[in-house]
Amino acid sequence: MLNQLNTRLNNPGLAALILRITLGVLFLAHAWLKIAVFTPAGTAQFFQSVGLPGFMAYVTIAIEVLGAIALIIGFQVRLVSLILIPLMLGTIIFSHGVNGFFFTNEGGGWEYPAFWAIALLVQALLGAGHAAATRD
Repeated sequence: MLNQLNTRLNNPGLAALILRITLGVLFLAHAWLKIAVFTPAGTAQFFQSVGLPGFMAYVTIAIEVLGAIALIIGFQVRLVSLILIPLMLGTIIFSHGVNGFFFTNEGGGWEYPAFWAIALLVQALLGAGHAAATRD
């Protein structure tokens, strides 16, 4: 019985698809937060407050939106995943790193963006999986 379960669950193509869609939806949600709640101008002000040029907020929002769409439709998934990793590492360095490890800490610690970076690396290693616009 356990062997049958293991055989049925052995589906890396489906696993890659689920991870890809989840990452894409989460990136869209975070981009929407920057657009609709914080506003692009407010996000630019935050970027400046941590020592980054304000225009990088707009670049970040664009990368999040385009990266999310690419992940969701399965376009160049390995490359897109690798491009998004430095974005998450930047959030650790410039925003969440000073708040400690746990994301429940005030201001959010670095565990959540670190998990995202690792999930993106796993996605790059797995590839696009099922139902992708392009094959890696």
